[in-house]
Amino acid sequence: MTENSYDYLIVGAGIVGLTVAHELKTRFPAARIGILDKEANAGVHASGRNSGVLHCGIYYGSDTLKAKVCAVGATRMMGFAQEHGIPCSKSGKVIVATSDKELPTVERLLNNAAENGIRAWRIDEKELMEIEPYAARGPAAIYSPDTAVIDSRAVVNRLTVLLEQQGVQFLWRNGFKKIGGPGEIVTDQGKLSYGYLFNCAGAYADVVAKNFGLAEEYALVPFKGIYWKLRPEAEHLVRANIYPVPDIDLPFLGVHLTRVISGDVYVGPTAIPALGRENYGLIEGIRPLEAMEVGYRLAGMYLSNRHNFRHMAHLEISKYLKHNFVAAAQRLLPSITSEDMIPTPKAGIRPQLVNLREGKLEMDYIFQHTEHSTHVLNAISPAFTSSFAFAEMIVNSSKVG
Repeated sequence: MTENSYDYLIVGAGIVGLTVAHELKTRFPAARIGILDKEANAGVHASGRNSGVLHCGIYYGSDTLKAKVCAVGATRMMGFAQEHGIPCSKSGKVIVATSDKELPTVERLLNNAAENGIRAWRIDEKELMEIEPYAARGPAAIYSPDTAVIDSRAVVNRLTVLLEQQGVQFLWRNGFKKIGGPGEIVTDQGKLSYGYLFNCAGAYADVVAKNFGLAEEYALVPFKGIYWKLRPEAEHLVRANIYPVPDIDLPFLGVHLTRVISGDVYVGPTAIPALGRENYGLIEGIRPLEAMEVGYRLAGMYLSNRHNFRHMAHLEISKYLKHNFVAAAQRLLPSITSEDMIPTPKAGIRPQLVNLREGKLEMDYIFQHTEHSTHVLNAISPAFTSSFAFAEMIVNSSKVG
């Protein structure tokens, strides 16, 4: 085997690519494994910008791939943290209904919990006040004691070191460009050959997959998540995690409040349609050709208005204005004021898979395969939470599994 040849080649050094490499090394210790990434280190994008919340799995119906890996993945992630001295806290979460129209969704979430074997139950107003004294009072609330927070950057860094120690080769600044010959790809730095390839490219997974003749009916559309942070004097208003009841027709959880592992309390994120897969600022990360392509898709979704997309877009874009963001936070935390929320550079991009033929947002993970490759599409939340179990599922789904 030559220097640029690998048994397994992984595109993308985010949490999914890292845990797939970990799973392959566990199964095939002698295998030559390479991970390529266009950046200079691991987890630069979604994984490194993750909120650090380990979800319990209550949002996902028992028939989904997400439900099959979320809870078990969270348990494995907490075990990894304990083994390697990574800060992690099982701080719990409340989901607060603020109107009667959300009650059917509350019942659906509780049904998900029962079917998925998740510890979560309805609590009354007195119990809510004991857990989160400043949370909004409403017609119902759910408590999830097993929701946790973790230092996600520390997880990425530790996994990278472990894989290097196990002989996995990281090929930095090696962006995927195109297919070469059979079992060969061309990168920014030349050609690489492989026995089997795993496409874990996150926001660019659809672009890579299309080179293999796959994902023709799909495209990833970016949604920007921006945050504010509570000033230190207001941090006492949130003990752990306060979430709204989500719109079950959309894959976004809504603005919520999270005390992260550092003790800081973040408010967010938004789900603002963005013009680039790395468009973290107002214009940062916008590439003209990509912006035109993404803009065209967003315009189509806006005009077709499937799942009330137009209303969601208006609502989210309005959160660029602070008073609208504050209003969203006040639904969960009535006593919060505009002065309590201070700016933060924290921002992320959620690459949401869209089914172009049906004009809908895909809610679950999707895998596609060729004889010598597996492509992980729509690796969105709770991909970080699930990653160790998710990687096992990915390898099992492949021709090597």
